[in-house]
Formats: sequence, C-alpha cells, structure tokens
Amino acid sequence: MFLKFKKEEIFTIPNILSFIRLLLIPAIVVAYVVYDYYVLAAILIVVSGITDIVDGKIARKYNLVSDFGKMLDPVADKLTQAAVLLCLVSRYDYIIYLFAIMAVKELFMGITGLVRIKMTGKVHGADWHGKLTTVLLYTTMVLHILWIEIPLIVSQILVVVCACVMILSMTLYGIANITSAKKGTTENNS
Repeated sequence: MFLKFKKEEIFTIPNILSFIRLLLIPAIVVAYVVYDYYVLAAILIVVSGITDIVDGKIARKYNLVSDFGKMLDPVADKLTQAAVLLCLVSRYDYIIYLFAIMAVKELFMGITGLVRIKMTGKVHGADWHGKLTTVLLYTTMVLHILWIEIPLIVSQILVVVCACVMILSMTLYGIANITSAKKGTTENNS
C-alpha cells in the first residue's frame, strides 16, 4: 500500500518552497556553466539552502508537515546537490567520486526507504546525520565555487570528510529503514 496525497497536502507553503528549489537548479547550472558567474551561482545555492531551512521551520511551526513534503524536500535537495556536484566536476575532476558516493547513497536509501514505506505505511523524515551531510556538502560546494584557487589539500580534505559523512549517513539510514521495515512486517502479520 503506497501513500496517496490530497491536494491541500501538496500545495502548502513549505512544499511551494521546495518547488522553488527545484526551479533554481537550472538557474544555478546556467550561471555556473554557461556564464561563469560563480558568485551568482553561489548566491542561488545559498538561497536554495535558506528555503530548505525555512520550509522545515514553517512546516513544523504551523503543523504543515506532510508525507508529500517529507518526500519532496529531500528530492529537491538531492537534485540540487547532484547538479552542483556535476558542475564542479568541470573544474575539480575528483569531485566525481563524491557524486558517485552520493548517487549510491541515494539509490540505496531510496530502495530501503520505499520498502520501509510499503511495510509501515509511514514516511520517515531526516535524521541528524542526514542534516549534517547536507550542511557539509553545501559548505563544500559553495567553498569550491567561490574559492577559485582553493589549495588542493583543502579541497581534498573537504571531499573526503563529505564522503565519510555520506557513507556514515547511508549506513545509519539503511539500518533504520531495514529495522523499521522488519518491525512493520512483524506488526502487520500479528
């Protein structure tokens, strides 16, 4: 049984902010890749990050947390992160490893998350390690965009730290999703 969403659950202020984040992705890519407007690209990424923070605060404060929002919010984040990482590969080829780790993490989390939803009927929100991963990733991306002559060692340390935190987060989410799905199966069979 998969979740069904009501119209009023989809068109909320937090979800509209997530849709705006999706619309910012092409603008970020064009600013970075086509025009080399690195400062503008960084500003758009920061605006995207701020809307991410604001949508969560609004959702919790005004009781607008929804299963649709719990799914849309991370999709907007991950698509933004993927687009920016791919842009950065044009200047820092080794960032492709960070992109690859993120792709594996998201695929694994997506599969285990869908199993969890199917078995429990509930969508789980972000945990502390997922939020930490997001903050580290955005910091790394913005630094690489704005600090044109970033020393190689600083760049590589940032990439390795992000990669390690992503792997930790993938592991913790995987454990939580699998454990919850097993409990959901046990509860549904009782």
